[in-house]
Amino acid sequence: MAAKSRLPLQFWIVTLVAFINSVSFTIIIPTLYPYAKEFGLSDLAASLLTTAFSLSQFLGTPILGRLSDRIGRKPLLVISLLGTVVANLLAAVSPFAWWLYLARMLDGLTGGNNSVAQAVVSDITTPEQRTQAFGIFGGIFRLGFVVGPPLAYFAQTLPPIPGITPLGMSFMVSALMALVAAILCFAVLPETRPSSECDRKLNLSLNDFGFGRLATSFRKPLVGRIFLMTFLNGATFTVFTFAFQPFFLTVLGQDTKNLAFAFVFFGVLAFLSQVFLLGPLRKRMNLVTLLVTALIMRGILLILYPSFPTIEAFWVLLFFFGIVNAFPMPLIDSLLSLRTSKDEQGEALGTNSSYLSMANAIGPAVSGVLVTFGYGMPFLVAGGLTIAIAIFAFSLNLPDNKAPAV
Repeated sequence: MAAKSRLPLQFWIVTLVAFINSVSFTIIIPTLYPYAKEFGLSDLAASLLTTAFSLSQFLGTPILGRLSDRIGRKPLLVISLLGTVVANLLAAVSPFAWWLYLARMLDGLTGGNNSVAQAVVSDITTPEQRTQAFGIFGGIFRLGFVVGPPLAYFAQTLPPIPGITPLGMSFMVSALMALVAAILCFAVLPETRPSSECDRKLNLSLNDFGFGRLATSFRKPLVGRIFLMTFLNGATFTVFTFAFQPFFLTVLGQDTKNLAFAFVFFGVLAFLSQVFLLGPLRKRMNLVTLLVTALIMRGILLILYPSFPTIEAFWVLLFFFGIVNAFPMPLIDSLLSLRTSKDEQGEALGTNSSYLSMANAIGPAVSGVLVTFGYGMPFLVAGGLTIAIAIFAFSLNLPDNKAPAV
């Protein structure tokens, strides 16, 4: 039994690659807005850099997932990581604002490699291992969100390369991290999709862009509801992530140093929660029940933020929020993996990531509108919607497509 439950070496390799990739991405998070200001962009124009990335990722992710089914996981991981290298080098040396938009769009188009990495996890694990595997994978991936922001500030203290500003150095370090991940993937990670299941053809059709799959993704009602859950869960969370920063700085009167610490604190809690709590709780609760419970608790915590606008209450709420918020996405990924066949894994996870990309593009914009009605409004709306989503999540248990019981 111990041998059967032990995760294979390939899992740890692809998880390490995903961690390095997440670090290279999260280095940009505290850098992008002030870097955009160096180009004289307005707040609205600066926010559109995130939208450009998310929309490009929405277009690119299904293609990466489909091609990983067609020609193999490893080539797509390497190519997409190299795309991140090129995009961040372009951003670092960007002489014009439009060049910066181009760099973010390129990074988005090639940045959906997490779905390919998830497909590798599905390839090499048994159904009994997948909840644990996705939990560890998500936790270590999220650990990159802890390492990234402090590393961004460190990058800005490095002696700048001629022609590159201190903020641009964050993009250089990010490019270096992505290059390390690409080399590691190329040199160490074996291909997990058998050659007999790949046709090795690179030709693409309009269908590979995912529009048709998105339009027909609800043909299997249960799988379609999982896609919708991904979108709704992602949108409500990104409403929080945008509103969190002005609330912390303006309402609570904190500085950017404490804001960076809050990001690290939240990331550490999420990592520990996914690695050490998700597995034991899964053994005691069914997947859907655990998902519903986590969403209800998250919704209540969101509503409590503006209800108790003190720094002391904030840290207490963030502690519980960091723990609870770590559960939904790996649980949703596990449900999707169990509801799709092996041959559909890459495509399904790619489509799922496209829904998440749409949420990442829409959530911050919605939050920006809600902030005009008060800094607490995004929390109240996101909290209420999260509780409603929890009720909707009960429908994932319905065996309307003869899915295996969970």
